[in-house]
Amino acid sequence: MKFIFTFFLLATFSPTSFSKGKLTVIFNHKGKKYSIGSSINNGTYIFNKGAKKVIKIATLDWKPYIGKSLCKQGWVQQYTIAILTTLGYEIHSDFFPWARSVSRVEKGKYDILYPEYFIDKSAPSDVYKGTRRLKHLSLSKPFPGGPIAFMAKKGFEPNYNKNTKKTFFNLKNEKIGVVRGYQNTPEFDKLMDKNPPFFNITTVNNDIQNAKILFKGRVNLIIGDPSVIKYSIKTTNKLSNSKKNKILNKIKTVQPHIKYNNLFYALSKKKKNWENLRKAINSKIQEFETEGTMYKIIEKTNKFCGFYMEDTLKPYNP
Repeated sequence: MKFIFTFFLLATFSPTSFSKGKLTVIFNHKGKKYSIGSSINNGTYIFNKGAKKVIKIATLDWKPYIGKSLCKQGWVQQYTIAILTTLGYEIHSDFFPWARSVSRVEKGKYDILYPEYFIDKSAPSDVYKGTRRLKHLSLSKPFPGGPIAFMAKKGFEPNYNKNTKKTFFNLKNEKIGVVRGYQNTPEFDKLMDKNPPFFNITTVNNDIQNAKILFKGRVNLIIGDPSVIKYSIKTTNKLSNSKKNKILNKIKTVQPHIKYNNLFYALSKKKKNWENLRKAINSKIQEFETEGTMYKIIEKTNKFCGFYMEDTLKPYNP
């Protein structure tokens, strides 16, 4: 498994402690130290104010990777602001529910949707019915992400083995919970979208709801990033501490993981300069990776915020 990391919350860490005031992105690039401040205007975070070019980017709360109230807004935000700052942009970053972010970028109201998983060429658009997502979006080079896995209640052993040719086919009619609008893996999503249905799918609005229906036995499996699911449970204000512990003690990650998912920036093809922008972003991603800036941003952000990785960061294979 490439570039796997696991997060642990420190008892003293408050996930909302950075929700007020200005956010600063600090990094070194080509021997120069950057300290990029932010301001807030009607809920929009503005970074590198005064730059000659302006770019609008749409994201979501997907903790512990990125979040409006997350410490330093997470490493994905720190990395993204660093990339776009060195390209000379004033950055306008907005947090929306994922489906809304997708819609705004596919319609060309925003330049970039992030962080996105790989989009299969057959993936249908929910914004423009009867079309494919890649008609409206173009993906950048990949950057590090995390695993996608099934989670189950302890004691339940699903008939799933990643290493067989059948992969998901022995889960036909299985009760599985998914979050509305999320991309999982192209293979799973194709089967999920089949008509008649291949799985017995229950769709919910977020990872906490998904964990709750698993705990209550309404589904036998849920799919997602285990770090995100566990973080969502640990930090929600909608559950008592005793209920959180009950859920966390009753669910497990199914091994092996389904897949390691790299992350991408999805650029709107409705924007006239999207091809040049993609080339510039790809070049900068490569530059940040080669010189080690990418890894330093990820390590420093997570160490400062109390998210510790199980293993030392290893180069991933795009």
